Amino acid sequence: MLGTLFLVATPIGNLADISSRALQTLEMVDFIACEDTRHTGKLLNHFNIKKRLVSYHEHNENSRTEEFAEILKQGKSIAVVSDAGTPAICDPALRVVQKAHEIGAKVVAIPGAVAFVNALIVSGLPTDSIFFGGFLPSKKTDRRKRLSEVSAIPATICFYETPHRLAKSLIDCWEILGCRKAAVVREITKLHEEIIRGNLEELAEKFSQADVKGEIVLVINREEISDLKFQISDEKSLTERVAELEKEGIDRKLALKKAAKEFGLSRSEAYRILQTQK
Repeated sequence: MLGTLFLVATPIGNLADISSRALQTLEMVDFIACEDTRHTGKLLNHFNIKKRLVSYHEHNENSRTEEFAEILKQGKSIAVVSDAGTPAICDPALRVVQKAHEIGAKVVAIPGAVAFVNALIVSGLPTDSIFFGGFLPSKKTDRRKRLSEVSAIPATICFYETPHRLAKSLIDCWEILGCRKAAVVREITKLHEEIIRGNLEELAEKFSQADVKGEIVLVINREEISDLKFQISDEKSLTERVAELEKEGIDRKLALKKAAKEFGLSRSEAYRILQTQK
């Protein structure tokens, strides 16, 4: 009989958030697969759980996945945990889940915290339709391309971001997505939890010189219907405003940027409108 693969969610900041079912599962399985054995070891020590830990991360996921498959075939049980939150979301656990299904093993979710879900519900932005995009690309060209791809999705958009890239990413978000409502949620469930709301322009300005630390979730509102109507009805005045700025001696690129800001549009949106007027 095949063993069972358990996907066990762990706290994202507050240890009191772990469930009794998660603790029972960690005590019951034959061993635990984790990203960082030291980090997970501290969690287990806190709850006085003694269990064999095996590292499982992006650098060894191929070989470990095959090892875990053989262990499941022996009828043994495995718990997969992330350093924080729910496994298989932005971490290598997806590979072992796919392999477990491939060999016919049972896969069981032990639910718990997910950072972007918690950030979403405290952001005050719509929750009826959600798009989660994982981490934004580190390279500017790739990041802007990704933002362009998701710009028309009729849903609240959630991204993970690192502190050292936040300022640059917010600028790209503003320029590509326009002045949408958004929230930067930092250190969710932790002592220094912080929720900063505003439009993307305001947030880009606020974090331009800020020394940010901790885990960050960026939550961005969908493009609102009122914004679309505004763009359509004011295409002519946008064109006229660009022309006015050019007459003042401002080159076309800067004129477009300034006019876009005045109209609450991203430069790409403003450029698209101008192109339709040719």
